[in-house]
Amino acid sequence: MTEEIYVSTDIEADGPIPGPHSMLSFASAAYTADKQLVGTFSANLETLPGAKPHPVQEAWWKTQPQAWAACRSDLRSPEQALLAYVEWVEALPGKPVFVGMPAGFDFTFMFWYMMRFTGRCPFSWSALDIKTLAFAMTGLPYRKCIKPRMPKHWFDDHPHTHVALDDAIEQGALFCNMLKDLRGWQMASAAAAEAQARSAEADKTGIEQNDAESPPN
Repeated sequence: MTEEIYVSTDIEADGPIPGPHSMLSFASAAYTADKQLVGTFSANLETLPGAKPHPVQEAWWKTQPQAWAACRSDLRSPEQALLAYVEWVEALPGKPVFVGMPAGFDFTFMFWYMMRFTGRCPFSWSALDIKTLAFAMTGLPYRKCIKPRMPKHWFDDHPHTHVALDDAIEQGALFCNMLKDLRGWQMASAAAAEAQARSAEADKTGIEQNDAESPPN
């Protein structure tokens, strides 16, 4: 079976949706299930023709001068950057799985840009959402599944800077730590079920032996 590669992806944008607004930068950090960083890709993009910043995001960016400066240097055209990105994903040593938090935001932009500028998406139509995984694993209400309420051991010492590559690496490590716990729980559950089945079979065998050895009335 071909190994999955988990492509943790973060984007920065000047609005809530692509088209009327632009993706300013994006980055991916590709991880194996055991948290080996396979590679990274990042690009800062020229804005779309005719697109304008949304007032809310425009005001927010004014509070983040360092992150803004980081995503406005060394700009590349979307056509060139997205083609290079798709080819990078397709060359990864495994089946790529898009991972985001929230995936609904990041994947919306990435899918739109990939289809618009390359005509294909190596992730197909699917994305894995870290928030939804946390909801399933913690038992917290969905809207309470925020980072401060997640188990501390899920987090490595990575910064969250609103620079796309930093954030992609950080959330990729988070996902791998969650996956390790999930796989551990699954193995423990399977072992417990197997032990229970063996115990039930032993009880059944014991009853049958006792019945066979009991004298007839």
